[in-house]
Amino acid sequence: MLFRHAAAGLSLAVLAVFAVPVAGHAAAPPAETPCPKELAGAITCYTGADDRGAHYWIARPLSWNGTLIVHAHGGPRLGAPNQNSEKADLERFAVTVQEGYAWIASSYRRGGYGVRMAAEDSEAARKIFIASFGQPRHTIVHGQSWGGNVGAKLIELYAVAPDGHRNYDGALLTSGMLAGGTDAYDFRADLRAVYQYYCHNHPKPDEEQYPLWSGLAADSKMTRDELAARMKDCTGVGLPKDQRSAAQQQNLDNILNVIRIPERTLVSHMAWATFLFRDLVQKRLDGRNPFTNEGVHYTGSTDDAALNAGVVRFRADLKAVAMLADDSDMTGQIAIPVVTMHAIDDPTAMVEQEAHYRAVVEKAGHGDLLVQTFTDEHVHSKLHDAEYPAMLNALMQWITAGKKPTPAGIAASCAQYQAVYGGLCAFRPDYHPAAFSTRVYPRRP
Repeated sequence: MLFRHAAAGLSLAVLAVFAVPVAGHAAAPPAETPCPKELAGAITCYTGADDRGAHYWIARPLSWNGTLIVHAHGGPRLGAPNQNSEKADLERFAVTVQEGYAWIASSYRRGGYGVRMAAEDSEAARKIFIASFGQPRHTIVHGQSWGGNVGAKLIELYAVAPDGHRNYDGALLTSGMLAGGTDAYDFRADLRAVYQYYCHNHPKPDEEQYPLWSGLAADSKMTRDELAARMKDCTGVGLPKDQRSAAQQQNLDNILNVIRIPERTLVSHMAWATFLFRDLVQKRLDGRNPFTNEGVHYTGSTDDAALNAGVVRFRADLKAVAMLADDSDMTGQIAIPVVTMHAIDDPTAMVEQEAHYRAVVEKAGHGDLLVQTFTDEHVHSKLHDAEYPAMLNALMQWITAGKKPTPAGIAASCAQYQAVYGGLCAFRPDYHPAAFSTRVYPRRP
């Protein structure tokens, strides 16, 4: 991708904005707390905070199977963390604890972007669990959504200790943002440019004209609801089709066709390209721009020539690209088994990111440590319950018995968990995602 190699040569001194050494000390011993109702009974739950302000939840079965799951949550969440930040994820993935795994998740020390930070705080949580309950027989990381990026970074940084022993034995990455920060957000930068070409209301002509790549004016008080209202005015998104004007429908069709995203997540993608971009650029990258759309030729509109001639163009700052790459891009240098699961019609983290990740891992020479599975589902945040224990069991067989799983084998094994947890087993063993460049326009000089 454009600028990547040049940025890699910059001094590491510019990369320190994201990097903080791992501590891993609890501010106080974990305190026993009532479990979510899904886990009431043979599970004991604990909460606490580490010495940098990251909160955590622990769930430990009375009949613990000896394996710890370190959960990395998605987002990134922009608000300040609190003691209950991870309760919702424990409820969402309760099936993992019901299967006998212990579980710990960090809220991360602050809201906002920072993959290395989140990986460091997750590693600190692992150490807190060990200090409180002893060394697990095995430890795996589960990264969900943006937490998939966190989990992938975490195993590159911390899976193998300096003395050679393994801190982590395997990884499960689900619905993962696996293209890394310098590639995964390009389509949202494209969305800002293309949307503004058609709608001219984000910002409006009489408002401060900040660069679109910076997300929002620093002092803006805009809310997500206000953003959605602007988008409805221009495109009719959120309205029934028969209540949209012809102009609204054409604007909506052009934006969706050019950016290649579904209508149901247009507002959420724009919200990330607004509020997350402000956090990323203005708080984490010292106001520098990590995005470019120079040389991108947009297609799919009613008049591509006019669009490409009139859309705003912007050039990335090399320092910003280097900082973001160091924080969130993967090298593919994995030393432990990794399995992934992704809905084919994921509307938030496009499934083609899996092809991107495989290419990175294979380039590093570690493709034999990666098994990817795909499900015939249309959601992002939570897939069917039975699919998670099927994935975990396959991963544990790989770790303990050296039996590398296959997508077909995982699909076949799901039925036994479906009998317990209900829902569907929607695995598609024959599916292979298209190249990332089929969904996100390549950056080129």
